[in-house]
Amino acid sequence: MVDFSLTDEQKDIRELAHDFAEKEIRPVAWELDRDSGFPHHIVQKAWEVGLMNSHIPEAYGGPGLDYLTGCLIEEELGWGCSGIGTSLMCNGLAAAPVTLGGSEELKRQYLGMLTEEPRLASFCLTEPDAGSDVSSMRTTAVRRGDKYVISGTKCFITNGSHASWYTVYAKTDKEAGHRGISAFVVPRDAGGVVVDKKEDKLGQRASDTAMISFNDVEVPAANLLGEENKGFKLAMMTLDRTRPGVSAMAVGIAQAGFEFARDYAKERVQFGVPIAMHQAIQFMIADMATKVEAARLLTWKSAVLLDQGKRNTLASSHAKRFAADAAMEVTVDAVQVYGGYGFIKEYPVEKLMRDAKIMQLYEGTSQIQRLVIAREVLMPRRVEEPAPAAA
Repeated sequence: MVDFSLTDEQKDIRELAHDFAEKEIRPVAWELDRDSGFPHHIVQKAWEVGLMNSHIPEAYGGPGLDYLTGCLIEEELGWGCSGIGTSLMCNGLAAAPVTLGGSEELKRQYLGMLTEEPRLASFCLTEPDAGSDVSSMRTTAVRRGDKYVISGTKCFITNGSHASWYTVYAKTDKEAGHRGISAFVVPRDAGGVVVDKKEDKLGQRASDTAMISFNDVEVPAANLLGEENKGFKLAMMTLDRTRPGVSAMAVGIAQAGFEFARDYAKERVQFGVPIAMHQAIQFMIADMATKVEAARLLTWKSAVLLDQGKRNTLASSHAKRFAADAAMEVTVDAVQVYGGYGFIKEYPVEKLMRDAKIMQLYEGTSQIQRLVIAREVLMPRRVEEPAPAAA
């Protein structure tokens, strides 16, 4: 039997997240977007009320929430402002490889660092010449005695300017392609870590996106996550776990765009009646509502499979691809419903349209998701297979 009902605890957490988004995020979202400001005070408040580090196990000070509950939080934060929401939730992307592949000592030190006080961490995979093609990365990690020396540059790093530590992927075997990649924890205060620049972005301007250089950075060999040369697998396991949350963030953007368009259509009068009375607008609103609902259900499925201990690669790619595209389509249509006013920054929907675009790009573009989906359906593995164990 399929049951779409939420537990009382999940309803309470969703309400908490919605209230936080409404009272703490939305009042400052457009100002932070305009100024490209970082929401330090909101990070502090979100940490205090328990809306960060959702999936860090209780053993390391986290709430240990299931993935569906995490999606409920991320949707509401995305509804408030996906830029601020990204700043709050990106710890999960950096922490997942540590949870999956870190030693007990690393988990206690670095996961504990995030739960003991409101700190941030970053996931460093993408490079200037290696985005979707991860195997082309040039960052290297060379073993020297009981240390690794890491050298290279990472780009588009969320929270990069403010992170206390980084999960860094580097080549430990330059000739082995994706089979020569390893993952490491790198503390911000390690010598040679440099924030090169903060990017000036189209959307999600309240999140920090930076280029980070690692200039002969030495880390203990014990900071290796999982096995040497198994970092690509660890990255893919991580993304299977984080894509439901990113999908939920996209659903939140789409939900916000739909609500603004629906409400405006009932207020705006043309030809003597609210434009919601015109069939052309009604059909747009109806399509928007369907896309939001379908994206949410795909997102929930991808999360529930994880919570059941099952492999969710196909489901998470379905969710990420559809929810990201839906967010873009819904917000573009929201601007259309507003007409000329939708193009003006005084009104809310142009921001949503700008914010939505990145959902089709980060954590695997919509085109990469299609490649994953094609591979999964042409060479299928049973969805009931267990999720890969931690490295």
